[in-house]
Amino acid sequence: MYNWSVDLKHLKKYPKKFKIWKLEQLINFGLGKEKINKQDLKKYFKYLKIDPQKKEYLSTFLPPSK
Repeated sequence: MYNWSVDLKHLKKYPKKFKIWKLEQLINFGLGKEKINKQDLKKYFKYLKIDPQKKEYLSTFLPPSK
């Protein structure tokens, strides 16, 4: 994935923010040849700022929260 508008070197210094940003990019703009890591999706799901309909759809793939 190539993103020209974000300084990836700087963003990678903050692993949590980088993971959230990358998940949002993959969900919003397409996967290409990458796959979404299910564990990362589950871990950061509540932090994702994505379309509510996409979020609802993705939640069907995750186990219910306890």
